[in-house]
Amino acid sequence: MRTRIVHEGVKHLEYEIRKIVEIGLQMETLGVDMRWENIGDPVAMGEKIEPWIAEIIHELVNQDKSWAYCPSKGVNETREFIASEVNKRGGAQVCADDILFFNGIADAVDKVYDLVHKDNRIIMASPSYPTHSSNEAKRGDYPRVYFRLDPRNNWQPDLEELENKVKYNPQIIGIGLVHPDNPTGMVYSKDALTEIVRIAREHNLFVICDEIYAHITFNGAPVLHLSTVIEDVPALSLRGISKEYPWPGSRCGWIEMLNRHKDPDFSEYCRALVNAKMMEVCSTTLPQMSIPLVMGNPLYPEHLKTRAAIFEKRAQETYDAFKDIPGVIVNRTSGAFYFSLVFKKGALTDKQTLPIKNTEVKSMVEKLVEGVPNDKRFVYYLMGAEGICVTPLCGFFTDLEGFRITYLQADDGIRRNTLSRIADAVKRYLGS
Repeated sequence: MRTRIVHEGVKHLEYEIRKIVEIGLQMETLGVDMRWENIGDPVAMGEKIEPWIAEIIHELVNQDKSWAYCPSKGVNETREFIASEVNKRGGAQVCADDILFFNGIADAVDKVYDLVHKDNRIIMASPSYPTHSSNEAKRGDYPRVYFRLDPRNNWQPDLEELENKVKYNPQIIGIGLVHPDNPTGMVYSKDALTEIVRIAREHNLFVICDEIYAHITFNGAPVLHLSTVIEDVPALSLRGISKEYPWPGSRCGWIEMLNRHKDPDFSEYCRALVNAKMMEVCSTTLPQMSIPLVMGNPLYPEHLKTRAAIFEKRAQETYDAFKDIPGVIVNRTSGAFYFSLVFKKGALTDKQTLPIKNTEVKSMVEKLVEGVPNDKRFVYYLMGAEGICVTPLCGFFTDLEGFRITYLQADDGIRRNTLSRIADAVKRYLGS
């Protein structure tokens, strides 16, 4: 071409969670029966949709209007329903015009970061979910800016580091969170969220909070929406139905614009988000139409409670599988359905291996591990030796070494067998 087509920042578009699937599929062609523990899709892992929810969707399909465009901001009745639900929580109050629909949270995330001035930065937690951190970094081709989550303190944030980085980096104009967190399964304490809001207020920042897992909390952790603690600080809360119904294939998410008129710059930014959505006409209609009927159904609170109890049991089961292994740091999770194991500093080397019987797979793994981070090395050996695909923590932009798994597998026997095999592989790998 006569000149470069793409800008330098595209190199930051990294999504290890799905990238590693390519490696797993190659191993499958060589005879490995792979178990996929990398993707947070409850349906793919065997969760059955509640019949009453499925019936609502069936009835909507038979309505012609569910096949049509909807208003660009979203279905009016649904936006009114969501605004009413936000206001019932107390805290920041919104109206229907403050609700903006997208084709899934990932679509919203792309717009949220693209419309921030390229020289401004959003600081976010590390480990960091790559959809957020990659989109934030790609705009200006700058190094990512993080504050740490501490695995030795139940993954709670280092708030002193956050405030210092905000104080001494004036280009930081916002704080990004995933709450409950992905990949750690941590739920921010109310004190921590309140302190983050204070930092944002004192330094004139706004907050972005991905709340896709907001209603999946357990082990005593409450459901805690940002809107209830944000007070007068401008913020965006990102919500969706993919993990709650669950309906990941619906690609249906929305933004709740909190305190959008408290600051003229933030108001202009929100208006830009709306205008960008106008350019796409609208988001998917049918899933939006289902929200008042499903979330407003008297059966829905019990549905959420039942799922939380299931994940609480699995979270304990997962923690128990790894807690006594020397050389690792683990925490019992309190939200979402992810679990991150961290190897203690120095526990991993570039010499450790696991035995792989298939000679073709062994040769493939030996080539793959050349020059890669040590936690990715473990993951490749785990895939080759045990046929289990997990995601290395290096894929979540952290200097911690470890891996993330889910506890979504609905078959108890398969899930427990998988956990046992991973735990045994960790012990053998560290002892090799």
